[in-house]
Amino acid sequence: MTSTRERQRAAARARLEREMAERSAKARKRRQTQAIVGAAAILVLVVAGTVWLATSLGGDDDDSKQQAAGTEGFSQCAYTEAPKEGRPAQVKDVGMPPNQQANKGTQTMTIDTNLGPIVAKLDRTKVPCTAGSFTHLASKGFFDNTKCHRLVTEGIKVLQCGDPSATGKGWRQTDGTGGPSYSMPEENLPTDKRPPYPEGVIAMANAGQGSTGSQFFIVYGDSQLDPNYTVLGTITSGMDLVKQVGAAGDDKAFAQQAGGGHPKKEVTITKLTMSDIES
Repeated sequence: MTSTRERQRAAARARLEREMAERSAKARKRRQTQAIVGAAAILVLVVAGTVWLATSLGGDDDDSKQQAAGTEGFSQCAYTEAPKEGRPAQVKDVGMPPNQQANKGTQTMTIDTNLGPIVAKLDRTKVPCTAGSFTHLASKGFFDNTKCHRLVTEGIKVLQCGDPSATGKGWRQTDGTGGPSYSMPEENLPTDKRPPYPEGVIAMANAGQGSTGSQFFIVYGDSQLDPNYTVLGTITSGMDLVKQVGAAGDDKAFAQQAGGGHPKKEVTITKLTMSDIES
């Protein structure tokens, strides 16, 4: 028989994933439509480009393959822009990252907060597109002066941040629904890890396949979430601060939905920065 604690964990996982899906079902449908249209447009461009290359260069297979694969040391990333019409107010448009992103080296992410700095190490070989997105967003001050809007203390121990609209005093019903004007596919899914999300991992929230944006969560206790969320990196310092927030508890604002609530010990990101790529 399963224990009460195990049932609570299972229920928390189910509620978390259900809320993520329900909150942005409409937005996800729009993004999926846009992705299909975008993919079709890309396919047309690729086919046209291949025909042009074959005609102009006499069908040089090596050159065609190099064009398709992209520049050595870089990955071709599929950032999908959301339709401008009908965008909610919680979307913060700071432009799009470059589609080509370096897939070598590491980066240091520094999250300066009102409680102190939290630092993470990102491996570009595993998350070139997500790291590239964070570098772009950080350079635009996207995360600055935003609050970590959600804490889950039972079953899934996570602190969630990255909503650009979660600012100012108090909380709003829309907190947790904001993001950038684009989405991207997931990377570095921990399908072979047990647990998939151990303590110290920083990962990306999403509302379904291909909907990763800017929201991320810091895991402060081993979490048995399904491996559907990009593992962005590993916290190297500042976990004690996250655990203090976890120990202070939450206000149960989401207890009837996915579990958890706003953290009682507020965390404000004063500035988020990304280092240059280190070899």
